[in-house]
Amino acid sequence: MIDGLIIKPIQKNLDDRGWLAEFFRTDEMDLNFAMGYLSLTQPKITRGPHEHKNQADYFVFIVGKFKLFLWDNRLGAKDYRVLQTYEVGDDNPCGVLVPPGVVHAYQCISETPGLVVNLPDQLYRGENKKEAVDEIRWEAMPDSPFKIQ
Repeated sequence: MIDGLIIKPIQKNLDDRGWLAEFFRTDEMDLNFAMGYLSLTQPKITRGPHEHKNQADYFVFIVGKFKLFLWDNRLGAKDYRVLQTYEVGDDNPCGVLVPPGVVHAYQCISETPGLVVNLPDQLYRGENKKEAVDEIRWEAMPDSPFKIQ
């Protein structure tokens, strides 16, 4: 497994009203979130691959099915640029902490749209959105070594 990567199983507590799922507790993980957002991804759509130099992402996959793609792009990593994949979401609800320097992407593989929560530890574009985006968008580079299969 990639150093610093955390994959936390999430329990859906079902009853006649639906379900409830805890995806973060301070007594289980020491994370400092700067913001949070929810995204909807259409079937067969891929977001990424991209990476952050300084930002860690904490993704929560509960609704929909996704294939998660990860590559450790940190020089000296034992599995440098080796692709790791996981199926997450409906059948395997989990939170995934992606550390800085790890290239990541996910693809919606369900027949219906999927929802993803992200709680990054950095503000998008910094305080008052006045800074450069901390992101390397590998998906925009034709010669990218990070390919979705």
